[in-house]
Amino acid sequence: MPQSPVPSHPVLSPGEARALEAALFGGDEGREWTAMRLAGRSVATAALLDLEEAGGFRAAGRVLVLAGRGNNAGDALIAAREILERFPRAGGAVLFAFGTRRLGPLAARAWQELCDACQGRVEEAGALSDAYDICIDGIFGLQYRPPLPPEAAAAIAASARCRVRLRAAVDIPSGIDEPGAFRADFTYATGSVKAPVIGCANAGRPRYLDLGFFREESGGGQGDRVILPSILGPLAGLRPAASDKRSQGHLLVVGGSANFPGAVLMAALSALRSGAGLVTALVPRSLAPAFASRAPEAMWVGLPEAPGGGLARGGLEKVMGAAERATALAIGPGLGRDPEALSLAMEIVKASAVPLVVDADALQPDIVRAGTAPRILTPHAGEFSRIAFGADLPELCRALPAVVVQKGPVTRISGGGAVYLSLFGGPVLARGGSGDVLSGLVGGLLAQAPDDPLAAACRGAVWHGMAADRLARRHGQASVQVLQLLDFLGAALRDSAGGSSA
Repeated sequence: MPQSPVPSHPVLSPGEARALEAALFGGDEGREWTAMRLAGRSVATAALLDLEEAGGFRAAGRVLVLAGRGNNAGDALIAAREILERFPRAGGAVLFAFGTRRLGPLAARAWQELCDACQGRVEEAGALSDAYDICIDGIFGLQYRPPLPPEAAAAIAASARCRVRLRAAVDIPSGIDEPGAFRADFTYATGSVKAPVIGCANAGRPRYLDLGFFREESGGGQGDRVILPSILGPLAGLRPAASDKRSQGHLLVVGGSANFPGAVLMAALSALRSGAGLVTALVPRSLAPAFASRAPEAMWVGLPEAPGGGLARGGLEKVMGAAERATALAIGPGLGRDPEALSLAMEIVKASAVPLVVDADALQPDIVRAGTAPRILTPHAGEFSRIAFGADLPELCRALPAVVVQKGPVTRISGGGAVYLSLFGGPVLARGGSGDVLSGLVGGLLAQAPDDPLAAACRGAVWHGMAADRLARRHGQASVQVLQLLDFLGAALRDSAGGSSA
């Protein structure tokens, strides 16, 4: 089945990243300085946005920079200057792990400009204060070689004793995964994402700050690639003037049970926000009236119920009849483990002629391998283990075949070739129901583009994550509900249309 290129950039090894920068700058300090200023400003902007999840930067806040000798120190110092210039009452301190005499020329320039621009508000730290709003780690970058020097370890340890609201690393946390390494809440990958950051516990949440190092946005093949927010561009544009509801896709959502009634409702509500023209939800008969009052825009169809409150096999004919008018089908939210419901799911997947999203309890080894329709699977870690039998993500995709969305702190999507990473979202998604919202969103996107399941999966993951970022920045990470994600989908699209990844 033809697939559109996914707007993305490669994840590079440290050696590849060094080679890329050498090719771009050719040892020209003027070019390096221009890139350093852009990197520092981008780190400042990203850190201030991410701190909004914890209440935002205070007007008289404090910034701490841990500086080494090289360009990462320069990035961090420029970031501090940018923050302090935005907040005239704020102050800061710089802890030089190796002193100021050993600074490289660009880092020394960044330090001098910080002192000149923020006279009286920034100091070279001896002893550290008790608390800072942001701590930026710029001790080591791509040139790091273990072990961690004692001077660097002492600087990191000193900062760890402070109360810091957001700890940020530039490119790679100093020490990476060694004892005594810097423990970041966010790692800001400037220019390219470096492979050691992915899956590194000390990196916290990786963010990609695109500085324009890559000329091409799309790619495939093998290896890891980070998805760009521009993947949402097609959703943000104007639709054809002659559009009607039938031209925008028709999604069927099948699921629900007496024990898990809310999941299928959340999936349907999410599908209604996906842009799909029609959404039909097929649920146990006893649930349909209440759900229809909650979401009257969807068409709610009651199916026969098994004694335990799940879907009965007798609903197969009605489901397949509805599928003849649909462009995609999502199955699994709230389905439960009742044998009769799982048997019905098996028969639906086996008989489906339209592409599928398979989620939650429908993610069983025999179900995901049934039938021949194209499919997207959306497992979390436990569900992935259940269906993969030890295979890695690309191997599983090729064996089924399917597009798989492996949910996690970094969501990984593959159709058997490259692995695409969504670096959006965060702990605000670590609550029941967020997967149901994702399956409805992906299902609705698949209904609109049934010939391109990889694009639907990648778009859904990015859109879900970008909405989560905006939700957390508005309301924090704790006191929110999953369905509030839906209220931030529009803002995420508007930002992607304007080229923002914030």
